[in-house]
Amino acid sequence: MPLDHEETAAGAEGFRKENTGPDPDFVFEVEAAVALGDSVKVHELVGDLHEADLGALLELLSHEARPRLVELMGADFDFTALMEVGEATREDILEELPVETLVEGMRELESDDAVAILETLEPAEQAEVLEALPAQERIVLRRSLDYPEGSAGRLMQTTLIAVPPFWTAGRVLDFFRETDGDELPDNFFEVFVVDPGYHLLGTVFLDALVRAKPGARLDEIMQADRRRVKATEDGSEAARLFERYNLVSVPVVDESERLVGALTIDDIVDVIQEQASEEIKALGGVNPEEELTDDFWWIAKSRFTWLFINLLTAFITSSVLKTFQSQLEQMVALAVLGPIIAGQGGNSATQTMTVAVRALATRELNRANAMKIIFRELAIGAVNGAAFGLVTGLVAANWFQNVGLWPVMALAMFTNLVAGAFGGIAVPLLFNRFKFDPAVSSGPFVTTITDVVGYGAFLTIASMWFHLK
Repeated sequence: MPLDHEETAAGAEGFRKENTGPDPDFVFEVEAAVALGDSVKVHELVGDLHEADLGALLELLSHEARPRLVELMGADFDFTALMEVGEATREDILEELPVETLVEGMRELESDDAVAILETLEPAEQAEVLEALPAQERIVLRRSLDYPEGSAGRLMQTTLIAVPPFWTAGRVLDFFRETDGDELPDNFFEVFVVDPGYHLLGTVFLDALVRAKPGARLDEIMQADRRRVKATEDGSEAARLFERYNLVSVPVVDESERLVGALTIDDIVDVIQEQASEEIKALGGVNPEEELTDDFWWIAKSRFTWLFINLLTAFITSSVLKTFQSQLEQMVALAVLGPIIAGQGGNSATQTMTVAVRALATRELNRANAMKIIFRELAIGAVNGAAFGLVTGLVAANWFQNVGLWPVMALAMFTNLVAGAFGGIAVPLLFNRFKFDPAVSSGPFVTTITDVVGYGAFLTIASMWFHLK
């Protein structure tokens, strides 16, 4: 996706109302114009929309109106807008468009965006679109599609500036001025220096190029040790490289160190955002691929598994309560206060688990510092457990006018918050060790630990303190 340096288009003023979001009246007007097939009106309404706003508009339109709007816009439709919609919406639009429209729209896209669209198509349709493209574009896109899904090779831009080391700074700048703008990348930050075999020798950033004397050779001013990414490397690994070293672009090479493309920060921002979104969904037991526009029954089915696992763990908790059925009947206060212990332990565990899962995803938590972090979380759980134990014990003793509840609540709360802290970090580490996604797997098990330990510790301590049988 190219970086956008333009001002927000004027058409966005009608689309967004006081910066609070899409204007329903505007969306209704567009829907009506599309339904009537009024191309002039559609152009008038959305012709000046920024690609991001056009993508947001497509998300709000009905299933039938989306591809119809693309057809009414014709050559004026910016296919970059399809990069601003969810995958389900993109599929919804692409499967309704004729091949000719797809080919015409894709010819104006950067290679990484064109690959993203091709990924969405069925194999037969994908092959048909590729065959309709010019030979040079077809070869480039097919090569990108040969790389693993989600890899740097799929994300990279293949339009770049690569020059030999004996060129001078002045010659490169002359090359920029003399070359047709359509043959240059839409946005770029550096010039790549390569040998005759296209092996990457180094790079020269544009600021260094402008500052250099016109006669300075590139091999004298280039960065020979420039960080690079393998085309087969996962996009998330490339994103970590950008984060760690504050990069704005990075060359992509094949196994023989030949330059094949470049990643820019806009490509990586999308990867980071997608990763964060997937982690948040996974922690809530939602399929990472789920979107607001997905099919109703598909969403219901995808959420069923998580809910079923939680149901099974709830029965485990209930079995603990059943074990203490006699004690609960003898002292009703225990039934009232038990959920406080279990709930607070669950909250503590969720805090620790969220931090642990995110740290594992960013590689901040690893074998080297795992024990240190575990002991730190245990200490935090102990401190909070002692504090909340004293508070809840005091409240419970006053509430039920029973001083004996104070030490029972305090000790049980302390025990469960320590257990919650341990479970919140130990469970994600364990799942990560055995190559399971800790974001998806940890939740039910961590809450089960705090529920079982919370109720079990509270009722056991109470039974011993009050001599209940």
